[in-house]
Amino acid sequence: MDAKVSWERELQFTGVADSGFAVRMDSHPSAETGVSPVEMVALSLAGCTGMDVISILGKQRQEVTAFDIKVHAERATDYPKVITRALLEYVVVGHNVQEAALITAIDRSIKKYCPVHAMLRQAFPIDVRYSIHEDTGNGVSSLVKEGVFEE
Repeated sequence: MDAKVSWERELQFTGVADSGFAVRMDSHPSAETGVSPVEMVALSLAGCTGMDVISILGKQRQEVTAFDIKVHAERATDYPKVITRALLEYVVVGHNVQEAALITAIDRSIKKYCPVHAMLRQAFPIDVRYSIHEDTGNGVSSLVKEGVFEE
């Protein structure tokens, strides 16, 4: 894989990797044009594992109607202000989504498929929670189950 980041102005950069898609980054306090590089780390973690989990749930024939992965990253107060710990929360909405299926999908993602998780867990602890909500229609859902994933 190859990538290039080009300076635009001030603290604004555009990055392009082999895929050819451009990503705007900005580290200005107002962050007017893009996400910060550290935010990109959190987004990469959530995106990587999310793609795995939704794919596995589909193969398990789970009827998912909405899916979010929330990331809360704690950072050191002193420079370089690295991420010191993260919490991933998988929020699944659907019809009769089985907890065992979700746990299997999370397990496979973080232990086998997601390279971002594999890299980052060597740098800081990543806690994992999940919740399953029943889709009752018209954008409304009700909590069915929530839990903590233990590796």
